[in-house]
Amino acid sequence: MSWKVLITARAAEEVGQPAYQLLRDSGCEVVLAPKFGPLSADDVQAFMAGCDATLCSADKYTPAVLEHANAAGIKCLSRWGVGYDSIDIPTATRLGIVVAFTPGMLDGAVADYTWALLFALARRVHEGHIVMRDNRWSVAWGHDVSNKTLGIIGCGRIGQAVAKRAAGFNMQILGHDIAPNPHAEALGVKFVSLDELLSRSDFVSLNCALTPQNRGLIGEAQFKKMKPSSYLINTARGALVDEAALVRALEQKTIAGAAVDAFSTEPLPNDHPLRRCPNVLLTPHQAFNGRETGERVSLAAAQAIVDLMHGKKPTHVVNGDVFQSPALRAKVK
Repeated sequence: MSWKVLITARAAEEVGQPAYQLLRDSGCEVVLAPKFGPLSADDVQAFMAGCDATLCSADKYTPAVLEHANAAGIKCLSRWGVGYDSIDIPTATRLGIVVAFTPGMLDGAVADYTWALLFALARRVHEGHIVMRDNRWSVAWGHDVSNKTLGIIGCGRIGQAVAKRAAGFNMQILGHDIAPNPHAEALGVKFVSLDELLSRSDFVSLNCALTPQNRGLIGEAQFKKMKPSSYLINTARGALVDEAALVRALEQKTIAGAAVDAFSTEPLPNDHPLRRCPNVLLTPHQAFNGRETGERVSLAAAQAIVDLMHGKKPTHVVNGDVFQSPALRAKVK
């Protein structure tokens, strides 16, 4: 038995050659999408014809895409990464499609990058770089990081990894989560309401998953609760933040600055007002782009496909109840 596997995840192409080799050694036919994701629903629908599985980016797997004739052979969607909000899970489950993902593997890379952004923003490293590239010499005053208060919104695996890295800076750590985690408390995180976290924190780090309930979590009212000297760091999902409200908060100096690695629309449009805002550090959704991490995640995503092809349940599945469904498309031993 061999499967035709569509690759839409750019990261797999850039650092995932061992994963490609695993797929080929297992008898799979590896097919690269004409362009890499995140793909639109129309592109996904067009590219997946004749395929058994996809090693996918945050592509739009809507009900219409999953129910389309081109998806009739799809048995597995293996997500490169941890976020699966772009996949309609109920529809995939109803159709017997296994959705695999790679939880826990990006935690360290994203936490490291969160701190890289926090330090660069607080000490205005990026501004100093621009000054030097422009053949100028002028210094910028930033803010200290040690002995300050860090607020972490979303204290799951990545939030906890961020908290661990605060230990050496003698920071007070506040946390907010719909389900306070005892493991986070063991790291010194004190759980408080969102309003209290915003009003007390010098740095606010977004590390939660995107859900229908928290879309636009940080908006006009929340920015007004933050200190004028505070900073927002978002390495989670762009839609957690009302971007128009963020633009106003930066322009009006409601907050001291923001570092943003995730956006509601990606790539960020060239004319987006965030590109022209003061006191902002923007990066192109690369918090997870540690090369060694990328290789491990690519291998794990490929292994999930190989396991299912051989009749074995993948290690990490979003919709585990699909294995009890009579519509299950893959044969599991």
